[in-house]
Amino acid sequence: MALPVKTQLQYWGIAAAIFIVVLWFLGDQILPFVLGAAIAYFLDPVADRIEAMGLSRAIAVTVITLVGLLIFVIMALLVIPTLIEQSVNLVNTAPKLFNDFQTFLTERFPSLIDEDSTLRKSLISVGETIRDRGGQLLESVLTSAASLINVVVLLVIVPVVAFYLLYDWDRMIAEIDQLLPRDHAPTIRTLARRIDDTLASFIRGMGTVCLVLGSYYAIALMLVGLQFGLVVGAFAGLITFIPYVGALVGGALAIGLAMFQFWGDWVSIGLVAGIFVLGQVMEGNILTPKLVGSSVGLHPVWLIFALSVFGALFGFVGMLVAVPVAAAIGVLARFAIDRYLDSRLYRGLSSEDQGDG
Repeated sequence: MALPVKTQLQYWGIAAAIFIVVLWFLGDQILPFVLGAAIAYFLDPVADRIEAMGLSRAIAVTVITLVGLLIFVIMALLVIPTLIEQSVNLVNTAPKLFNDFQTFLTERFPSLIDEDSTLRKSLISVGETIRDRGGQLLESVLTSAASLINVVVLLVIVPVVAFYLLYDWDRMIAEIDQLLPRDHAPTIRTLARRIDDTLASFIRGMGTVCLVLGSYYAIALMLVGLQFGLVVGAFAGLITFIPYVGALVGGALAIGLAMFQFWGDWVSIGLVAGIFVLGQVMEGNILTPKLVGSSVGLHPVWLIFALSVFGALFGFVGMLVAVPVAAAIGVLARFAIDRYLDSRLYRGLSSEDQGDG
């Protein structure tokens, strides 16, 4: 005899409460395991394909690890130092860039920048804030980043966790399946497949799109000669998972920097703008349809809301788990709506009377 619905809801409610408490109290301590699980989930299809070629799981995971190690060494030697250097320089030169922007407005729009105008006072206030707080902001960002992601986590714990999870992924899924309550196992498997489809489309698909576009933006902007092109391109690619935001924010930042650097050289400014236009064309017509698909199941507003809430409540770890939790809640909500539309609560007794007649 199955447990009453009320009792089942109590059990699932307790499980959800435990999950929230674990996130709340452990936070940064479970960060390497969350990152390792995310990497293992991302790479599991690659391991499955290598296995389909006739190799064992151990060899497949070893090949993936060696390739990942090679990519990391190349990034560490060529890309990461330049990225850090440009990021620090961008923060350090922010006050100068703002003063140049104020001078630009003063020279070309003098009527808007008279001494008593609200715009001038606002610009002066913002400039003083950047000058006074810029160093503090950089220091706090670097400090918080160091507290969240240290060298040991990146270089040792995360790869080890990812390796073992990737090696045992299929076995873990099979064991979890054996632990499902028998009465609800088919329904849970169906919901799990829907959640996996959503996550596969979004995390794997959009992750690849972000990587491709970020590399394209960074390389193209550096070839054009834009200062801080690597930082701007990497940032634009990183936030591409939010539709249109990556192109708009990255494009506005890149074009703004290009106007200061190349003012009068309209060809160079046009090339910078054209880079982002071409990136949007590639994303909308090639990358997203091929890698993500037409239906992801995560509305942009719902995604932004989940990132904001989980980030505010649980910090960086909360932002990492926001997408999987949002996908799961979305699938469960659609399942509940389907059940509601098929229930007597929605259809009432009139539908049954019509069916009997």
